[in-house]
Amino acid sequence: MKKQGESYRMILFAGRAKELLLILTDKENMQLLNRECSLRSWQMGPAHFFFLFIFGISNCHSIERIKECGLTCSAGVHCKSKDRFSFFCRDPPSSLLPTVLENLKISTAMKCKKKNHCSLYLNINGTVSLDERIHGVEICSFTLSTQQNQCTSIRFSRTKAKKTGVKKVHVQFNCFEVSAGQHVYVSMRTVPYFCDIELSKEYHVEDCRNSVLSSSIPSCLAGELDYRIDEEKKTITVHVSNNLEEYDYNVRLCLKQYTCQDISGAYALIKMGNSSKSATLPYSDILPCLCIEGWSAFTDSRRIRLCPFKHDTNTLWDNIAYNPMSETVSWEPTCPVPVTINLCWLDASNDNCINLPESFSSTVNDRVSYMHVDTHPQLCMKFSTEIGSWIRCPFSFGQFPGWDMNVTVTDELLKVRIMSKAKAKFSVIVCKRTKPDGCVPLQTFHLISLGTPVNVNLTLTRDLCSPNICIQGLRTDVNYSFPVQICNISCNALQSHYGAEKVVIVLIMAAGFLVSLTIVTFLGYIALKAYYRMKWQQESFLKNKVKHLSSEIAEFNVTGSSSVD
Repeated sequence: MKKQGESYRMILFAGRAKELLLILTDKENMQLLNRECSLRSWQMGPAHFFFLFIFGISNCHSIERIKECGLTCSAGVHCKSKDRFSFFCRDPPSSLLPTVLENLKISTAMKCKKKNHCSLYLNINGTVSLDERIHGVEICSFTLSTQQNQCTSIRFSRTKAKKTGVKKVHVQFNCFEVSAGQHVYVSMRTVPYFCDIELSKEYHVEDCRNSVLSSSIPSCLAGELDYRIDEEKKTITVHVSNNLEEYDYNVRLCLKQYTCQDISGAYALIKMGNSSKSATLPYSDILPCLCIEGWSAFTDSRRIRLCPFKHDTNTLWDNIAYNPMSETVSWEPTCPVPVTINLCWLDASNDNCINLPESFSSTVNDRVSYMHVDTHPQLCMKFSTEIGSWIRCPFSFGQFPGWDMNVTVTDELLKVRIMSKAKAKFSVIVCKRTKPDGCVPLQTFHLISLGTPVNVNLTLTRDLCSPNICIQGLRTDVNYSFPVQICNISCNALQSHYGAEKVVIVLIMAAGFLVSLTIVTFLGYIALKAYYRMKWQQESFLKNKVKHLSSEIAEFNVTGSSSVD
């Protein structure tokens, strides 16, 4: 079945290619104003694309310019038309072939009264095999949007056809008026109306995106808009050009959502005699869905819309609201935009916002809310789109009941103080940091604040002074919070305490050394003094003994001299 479907597509495209070539070669009957072609390669397989590439053809519509609408039959056949519609059919003769009608083709024709004032018509072509039982054809068009039915009955002059020997008649009729973008159903059947002998086709009239129609059909002439922004006055001046001069012109600002919604006070009517062709409109904020719209002041006129601020999303993220009763923070999009939202905790350096797990939510139009949220100044909302991310911290401004924690060291105590403006529950955790974003709990203390500061006193030890030890403060009575963490605790008091002990010990040791040195010196002095006294006594004794001996020797000498005499 798939191969048969592909073969059918190939035949259909080949038929359209052949049809287009026939139209292009019929230069006598047609003037081509424009050709809107779209090579739909993304809807086809490689075989289809190769076929179209070889023939250089795509599915194209052509627009023919006509001076007057009318009826034309092939040479040698006289025909005339009148408005008529047959409701009932009769059974065809058995000898009448269904192929008596062939080659039903539909295109668009355009008739212009003057520049920018043109009308569109269906250009219907078909071939009829002449038969004595067929007097002509009936062509009808039915517009689906308006339920309008148009029919004409075309009669042939068989006498003239017999004389010229014509067997087939080519019929062209282009007097069914249509509008841009309409979907019509065209049928061709025999006169008289034989059942089941009929050709039919659906046809889409080119819309205002066609370059010819956009500059020729009044309903497509939306004009061209230009604008200038005055940020101080918060106004946008809109200028219109290439619009229909005989009509007033409407301009407005609107917010594009499912429809473009009015903005109060942002509308103006430019009168057709206004030489400046401009109007100034106020705005409150530049938003990605803020658009400028303009259209001529007549029924069903085409509108042109500019949305020049699609990437100006900065203001969009400021629409954050907080309900203190339910402790709910919410954000609602002013404009539909695909965005992922999550809560995050802004670090002390304001360079990084740490995402809170289980807080991610995606939306386009819906409100996003978080219940029981900690109103800490560092708790923020992060908005991420395909073009970037933005952070808003709603509690960093204003009198929100936030809280803070500090750590001080005094007299061998580490004092943790939590200061909260409102009643709240907290946990103080002593933890050991294992990695930049990880801390293993060692001790936990639970506190309740009634709006006044509460303290936790810890005995200061060398373990708490380790660089890997941190103190965390966490609010526990909310769904969304993040621990405040203090690391690298300053232990100067403890160090000074231990330093004083060391000084005392050194002083005691120095004093003991000095006392010992003094005692040793004193004892040495006494010993030395005794030594010198003993030495003096010995010297005195020796001196006396020598003196005595000297005296005895002298006496002996004197005595000996006397005896000699």
